[in-house]
Amino acid sequence: MSTPSPHGQSSLRTVQVLGGGNAGSSVHVRSLAAGLVARGVRVTVCAPIESDDIYDFTGAGAEHVHVPRSSDPGSVAALRAVCTNADLVHAHGLHASFRAVLALSGRRTPLVVTWHNRAHAEGARAHLLRLLERRVARTAAVVLGTTSDLVDRARRTGARDARLAAVTLPRSRPGGSPREECEQPPSKLRAELGAIGRPLLMAVGPLDRHRGHGLLLDASRAWRELDPAPLVVIVGEGPQRAELQGRIEDEELPVRLVGPRDDVSELLAAADLALLPGGGESRSVLAQEALHARVPLVAATAGGVRELVGDAAELVPSGDAKAFGAAVVRLLGDPERAERLRDMGTRQAATWPTEDETVAQVLSVYDELTQPRPMI
Repeated sequence: MSTPSPHGQSSLRTVQVLGGGNAGSSVHVRSLAAGLVARGVRVTVCAPIESDDIYDFTGAGAEHVHVPRSSDPGSVAALRAVCTNADLVHAHGLHASFRAVLALSGRRTPLVVTWHNRAHAEGARAHLLRLLERRVARTAAVVLGTTSDLVDRARRTGARDARLAAVTLPRSRPGGSPREECEQPPSKLRAELGAIGRPLLMAVGPLDRHRGHGLLLDASRAWRELDPAPLVVIVGEGPQRAELQGRIEDEELPVRLVGPRDDVSELLAAADLALLPGGGESRSVLAQEALHARVPLVAATAGGVRELVGDAAELVPSGDAKAFGAAVVRLLGDPERAERLRDMGTRQAATWPTEDETVAQVLSVYDELTQPRPMI
């Protein structure tokens, strides 16, 4: 159990477990680690080595321990060793959570789990994921879901205690520079991308089937004949790249795949519209960035996007390429509507929890699970 430090701060020892997956959970853990360390909590982040290179957990004051991805047979043993002296373990995402369950088997260390997104799979793999969800939900002391849908899912799966998580997008990059400070002027970025004299539309996310990039290519046909034709820039990498690039070339679509970038905030600030065609994230980083940057957003109503953005975006039915394309064309032709969405986005973003509120909620959960209970 944790005991007070000489200066009245907690000496709680926590382990944060990441699978090395999506940006949203990694950014959240970086912010959470910084806030916890500032409150006197000892934090160890278990994640692949490349995650610390990108998100700088050590720069936030945490200890980083390389733990291989779940596909590595040694990952559970490595995690079990790190968790030996932990007062509490907090795992993020389904696969990281399941490894934490295995690593803590036979121990009484409390496990908190945050589900940032719903895992997607088909066929036999979908059945396996349901089994993993059930095992994690029933083992964890508390399951935190980033959307109401995920909280409900945890309860249906057997969670003893499921709560809505306060999760926000940090307003600074790892290292402390504000996201709003652009290193390159928008005009230079637009020129680099080939979007001078034409609208620039931007999407971000891994190139996999659940992110809706194929639907985005279908939708782009609706504005291919506009004069000037908007350019769609997709930031990200993944298994669909070759397939998507082939379609772009064969169908002569106004779309560019630019691969991974470390200047996403600057690119977004230079864009005319942000596009979220799929439901890969329950609390989309792109949607949060867009509203903060006052960039109008067109999004499919998948995952937790409606709960996140409210009325501050142009929302279309999930999976409907025609409706998505038409919404983009309408918004490009209606600057007054675009300006209203900018203002509404600013107001909506102001309703999201702050980083301090996020850390405070998590720390209160930790205290519940680790403070000694009075004798009756």
